[in-house]
Amino acid sequence: MSYCQKTRRSFMKRSLILAAAALISLLPVAGHGADAGKPVHPAVSSARPEAVKPKEQTPVTGKVMQTMNGGGYSYILLKKASGDKVWLAVPQMDVELGATLTFKPGMEMADLQSKALNRTFEKIIFSEGLVDGKGGKNAKKSAKKSPGSKGAVATAGEKIKVKKATGPNAYTVAELYKLKGKLDKKNVVVSGKVVRVSAGIMGKNWVHIQDGSGDAKKGTHDLVVTSQTVPVIGEVVTAKGTLYKNKDFGGGYKYEVIVEKAELEIQ
Repeated sequence: MSYCQKTRRSFMKRSLILAAAALISLLPVAGHGADAGKPVHPAVSSARPEAVKPKEQTPVTGKVMQTMNGGGYSYILLKKASGDKVWLAVPQMDVELGATLTFKPGMEMADLQSKALNRTFEKIIFSEGLVDGKGGKNAKKSAKKSPGSKGAVATAGEKIKVKKATGPNAYTVAELYKLKGKLDKKNVVVSGKVVRVSAGIMGKNWVHIQDGSGDAKKGTHDLVVTSQTVPVIGEVVTAKGTLYKNKDFGGGYKYEVIVEKAELEIQ
């Protein structure tokens, strides 16, 4: 091999090594940098680039109008002081309907499809959670609540009045609490307005319904129904399922009255 050929080959080898080093330097390295250890939401990682907007710099404050859980995240609808409504996705947490909360700024996405909830959000902001010290009195209170009957009772922001279901085994929410001993493990039918949904927990969806009956102070106005259906908050549904009294699922999921494996008919 001539001297010129050796020189040319050596030069090409060095060029390839330098090019490879430059390429490696541009790749993200796991465990380093400001975002090390932070989970990437699967919806963000698979989203179309044009659907993701830069991170907002201003905290988002508003009144909690709706809340749903699914896939390890809580989806919260806030109504701002201006009257505008905005959806946020935060690591799963308990929030109280009607509470005024302030969340950290985050990245906004468009046309986000949530497989856990089986719905698409036109616009939604991904936030890390509440701003310390700015969540209001209800924030700390709701975070400590048990997910069971007393802890997870949802309080609707409007007066609810739903007509009692008709036919055999039909009852109001208040009647189910009053007759829980007699109706334990019996089939029941009850109508109510959906005020809260927690989806995909322990293989089922947990739906809070209210019909205007019962005593809010005693917690007998709000009924939890489990189903494979995920209704939309605000819909009026008729649930047909089996009632259980004092049902304890463990982990704080204890209910004075619950209707299990319900079929939901949207009115």
